[in-house]
Amino acid sequence: MERKNLWDLYTDEQLQELEKVSESYKHYLDVGKTERECIREAIKMAQAKGYRDLNDVISANHTLTAGDKVYAVCMDKTIALFQIGQEPLENGMNILGAHVDSPRIDVKQNPLYEAGELSYFDTHYYGGVKKYQWVTIPLAIHGVVVKKDGTKIEVVVGEEEKDPVFVITDLLIHLAQEQLEQKAAKVIEGEKLDLLIGNKPLKGEEKEAVKANVLKLLKEKYDIEEEDFLSAELEIVPAGKARDCGFDRSMILAYGQDDRVCAYTSLLAMLETTDVKRTACCLLVDKEEIGSVGATGMHSRFFENVVAELLNAMGEYSDLKVRKALANSKMLSSDVSAAFDPMFESVFEKKNTAYFGHGLVFNKYTGSRGKSGSNDANAEYVAYLRRILDEANVTFQTAELGRVDVGGGGTIAYILANYGMNVIDSGVAVLSMHAPWEVTSKADVYEAYRGYGVFLRGN
Repeated sequence: MERKNLWDLYTDEQLQELEKVSESYKHYLDVGKTERECIREAIKMAQAKGYRDLNDVISANHTLTAGDKVYAVCMDKTIALFQIGQEPLENGMNILGAHVDSPRIDVKQNPLYEAGELSYFDTHYYGGVKKYQWVTIPLAIHGVVVKKDGTKIEVVVGEEEKDPVFVITDLLIHLAQEQLEQKAAKVIEGEKLDLLIGNKPLKGEEKEAVKANVLKLLKEKYDIEEEDFLSAELEIVPAGKARDCGFDRSMILAYGQDDRVCAYTSLLAMLETTDVKRTACCLLVDKEEIGSVGATGMHSRFFENVVAELLNAMGEYSDLKVRKALANSKMLSSDVSAAFDPMFESVFEKKNTAYFGHGLVFNKYTGSRGKSGSNDANAEYVAYLRRILDEANVTFQTAELGRVDVGGGGTIAYILANYGMNVIDSGVAVLSMHAPWEVTSKADVYEAYRGYGVFLRGN
């Protein structure tokens, strides 16, 4: 039952491939700090591998057959990629499902204000965050502003070396006696996470001159009026690139690795898989961090509708075949797991936790306390996965998210399981999960990529 550290097992050739995967993954993190950016990069990568937009295929009245590669996008925030297999679609698919949204801070719709001759963006945090972790670090703004005439303006500020960055301020230690007596959840309140964006007043303005100067700059740079924030999606994320971590460069430090580490390895495995028996699918969705709700979350009917479109494009559509295709599918809910942290070992149960460098992680169940809210995978499905991974020499481990009555969490697994398909959580162990900067092991990233490829090619 004891799993060896992967670094002791790799050949020189595997280590070279590992570094290649790691470098491409870091690039994906750098260009994909929002869900829109992740999907845009996924489309670019897919098209380079010969994938076509499903809408174009349908418009051309092309009948899908084995070997065809297509993708469908929902509102620029969710994508489903398919490689049509040799078997009928109603026999089921092999599905890799991950999410591309990450905890962050969003700009409110009426955000701009001035106080104490400083200008700010009012904000609302997104997902589960420790609010105190977001103060006094360099921050960038990513997103879109859509004007009334439909013009979409892309905004990325804070990532280039010559760009300004932004910050959320904190109280100086000399005046923080009362603050330090607060519980961690209250040290920084949600309404105090406002972003500092300016201090210079506009000459000739007597009232809110700093705010006026910010508006002037936004008008000059982006042709944005204050009212345009009503139809904007601006996300505040840590500024800076993904970096190697440690003297040995064995780890990656970056923002958004929950769950882009699984999204990228799933996508890469999908794009490099060919000649599948069962139809292969990679599904990258939005809104998991807030319950998978909304049109771009897993609870929407987007995926089900796309499967119906696929069957129709094959000339085989029926409601029953849609249901069979979903029920007969196998899925890996590709999401991260908590890595053992010896600095906080009391919250982990050492026999059932994930360790850096020990490979792909399977969580048979998640949830909290009495497995509440979890998908609990069938033993038969776990046995199948054990077999195909062992035959391919892919290293994996099993884990729970912390000690019983201490841990808790969820993924999109239970949503897909509603169709009656076999689903299990499978991903990469992460240190400092949900923090502005998270840590992964390059070995685990590589093993996830390998394992996902084996799964897609399986029967």
